[in-house]
Amino acid sequence: MSYQPSARWLNAVLACAMLLTSYAEAAEKLAHVTILATGGTIAGSGASSTTTVGYTAATVGVNSLIAAVPELAKVAEVKGEQVFQIASENMSNEHWLKLAKRVNTLLAQPDVDGIVITHGTDTLEETAYFLDLTVKSKKPVVLVGAMRPGTALSADGPINLYNAVLLAASQEAVGKGVLVAMNDQIHAARDVTKTNTSTPDSFKTPELGMLGYIQGNKPYFYHVSSRKNTADTEFDISQLDTLPQVDIVYGYANVNPVALNALVAAGAKGIIHAGVGDGSLAASVKTGLVAARKQGVLIVRSSRVGQGIVARNGEANDDELDFVASDTLNPQKARILLMLALTRTSDSKQIQRMFYTY
Repeated sequence: MSYQPSARWLNAVLACAMLLTSYAEAAEKLAHVTILATGGTIAGSGASSTTTVGYTAATVGVNSLIAAVPELAKVAEVKGEQVFQIASENMSNEHWLKLAKRVNTLLAQPDVDGIVITHGTDTLEETAYFLDLTVKSKKPVVLVGAMRPGTALSADGPINLYNAVLLAASQEAVGKGVLVAMNDQIHAARDVTKTNTSTPDSFKTPELGMLGYIQGNKPYFYHVSSRKNTADTEFDISQLDTLPQVDIVYGYANVNPVALNALVAAGAKGIIHAGVGDGSLAASVKTGLVAARKQGVLIVRSSRVGQGIVARNGEANDDELDFVASDTLNPQKARILLMLALTRTSDSKQIQRMFYTY
């Protein structure tokens, strides 16, 4: 006599099958996020659990970073790739070009929905802005770091990484430009800056304001940057192996022209003058800046203040001197834009347009 399964048993089997199907469908709906690791404090380790300064950066690999936050599996299908393993003060133009090209390659793939880049905090804002100008996709790109190593009692890396992946996996982040996720906050790459040497709330956008918060496993945007970014920029680094030499000259009381003259002699194609106040030019360096411009070196007036607009034709007659004003970009970000601008043109008027556009 053949066995006939009961209706109750068949219903149980059917229920299990439906449950497994729903789990599979849920997994398929998760965004695919690639984590590109570059080193930094988020991958650092200290001598003890109370070591929050004097630790060693860039010692932990990307797979270990991912394994330390198993909750990532709930918000995205995650895979990791170790691009570099350096402290971010060692970030170079060559690193930026390699990273940007890798990001563009990945985002061109249909199975990659977003990118997270783990990075040291010292130059994180610079890398973020470089990518904001060179990534050719509207898909989310989120930079994240940590102010304390993973071995510290109060390590901020794991929650920062979780929030960054959550943000990169979200539809809300699409088309918002390159973002920085730190301390439960969302910042625009163009305007964010590191404001403190060691505290976890170091990353801020002091005047223009952060874009939003990450709370309760959801990003909340309250405003967005009006400046063009990513797929809407005119910069193409796909065929570039190097970038023009652009250096920064710092303004201060009793400044002398030695550093400026040395940089020009060393082949600088552009100089960012981080002037006092509204980008003022001391008489002791103005002569050298004017001479450099006549030699073809592009001069951008920025400010060491860190906030506010550097007014064109304000503290210097930029029209007469053929200088460029940096708008609200701080010196280190003005350097990035000028390097990329010089790959397109040496016309100061066109470069001024770029500073008002990006």
